[in-house]
Amino acid sequence: MTSPPQRPLSAARQSASPPLAAAPAARPLPRACRGVLSLDDFERRARRHLPRPIHAYVSGGVEDNHARAENRRAFADLALRPRVLTGVARRDLGFELFGRRYSAPIGLAPMGIAALSAYRGDLVLAQAGDEASVPAIMSGSSLIRLEDVMRIAPHTWFQAYLPGDLAQIDALLARVEAAGVRTLVITVDTPVAANRENNVRAGFSTPLRPSLALAWQGLSHPRWLFGTFLKTLLRHGMPHFENNHAHRGTPILSPSVLRDFPDRAHLDWTHQAAIRRRWPGTLVIKGILTPEDAAIARDHGADGLIVSNHGGRQLDGAVAPLRVLPGIVRAVPDLPVMLDSGVRRGTDAIKALALGARCVFVGRPFNYAAAIGGLAGVAHAIALLREEISHDMAMLGLARLADITPACVRHTAAWDEFPSTQTHA
Repeated sequence: MTSPPQRPLSAARQSASPPLAAAPAARPLPRACRGVLSLDDFERRARRHLPRPIHAYVSGGVEDNHARAENRRAFADLALRPRVLTGVARRDLGFELFGRRYSAPIGLAPMGIAALSAYRGDLVLAQAGDEASVPAIMSGSSLIRLEDVMRIAPHTWFQAYLPGDLAQIDALLARVEAAGVRTLVITVDTPVAANRENNVRAGFSTPLRPSLALAWQGLSHPRWLFGTFLKTLLRHGMPHFENNHAHRGTPILSPSVLRDFPDRAHLDWTHQAAIRRRWPGTLVIKGILTPEDAAIARDHGADGLIVSNHGGRQLDGAVAPLRVLPGIVRAVPDLPVMLDSGVRRGTDAIKALALGARCVFVGRPFNYAAAIGGLAGVAHAIALLREEISHDMAMLGLARLADITPACVRHTAAWDEFPSTQTHA
């Protein structure tokens, strides 16, 4: 193992950012979002709105989708323990993370190629997060320039897929720093490309390959064709992968796209050590699933961790993040530990918080909300989840996030790493 580097003082620690301004008045709800009462409702509408290959890319997992299904089962295996008559008329969902005050313990997970399913998707998602005062993470596999997003939503976090060597990594970090990013997220669970058979079966590929079947999918989904794809082409030209390197990447229809996504099997903790020495801001490692890796990440300069199995999109059969969350929290008690993969309800968020998460990130539903409702759609999705958390806290007898503890949940199945403090009948 390499020797851990000295951890520089992150930008977040040098000076705490002021809280975000209050969110603007609610926008009129788009017709496509009327009647949407939960995050799952967005997917049902997006399935009709999006061409089959695009929906398959967003919705699918990997191979047999066992990991994706297990993420949801893990939440179902926890039951909630409400307390009554505790006085919950005034509830506060706010919390601090990396020196910044947020309005609720939820965030927008990074989603690649979001601008293909929603018009200007990366901008829409980041702006919605900024306006709602919740963290939003922009994906490195995005089709809009990082600099453009940061001008609109300057508090956005950026998630990087590391390029092939230290010189390229250093150049990318220089660009990210110059764009004004304060929180860098390094995803570490993609050493090789995932075996996403559902994409192949549905006709999605990277690069996209023109065909009669693909053309028919566009023509049979005219709202997406005219409102997203053709609108993008007319106003902004062919989408490119903009943020995998320090320079502009290849267009999404180019046969050389795969050269922008080489295997990262050679990457190891020495690269993480080099990033920590180079990066002056907050550094978050995403894709941790074991206490051992959590401790190594901390020792190599991580300021925070996201426990994640990539939404079930990388290794099929990978353990659900919620099941290993308590053990990881115990392994790194000095770091904020966050979680993504499978969160769909306010009760899911509360269960993760009870097991030690500081914040939960949600991916697919916000992508669907952007696809059918743009900025107002994502704002509605954030509001739904925030309102569910507030309502569920009241039902549990809780007024503050600090009141959410392991005593709030009871496991209904085998949990190898459930907190030892859980002794309630």
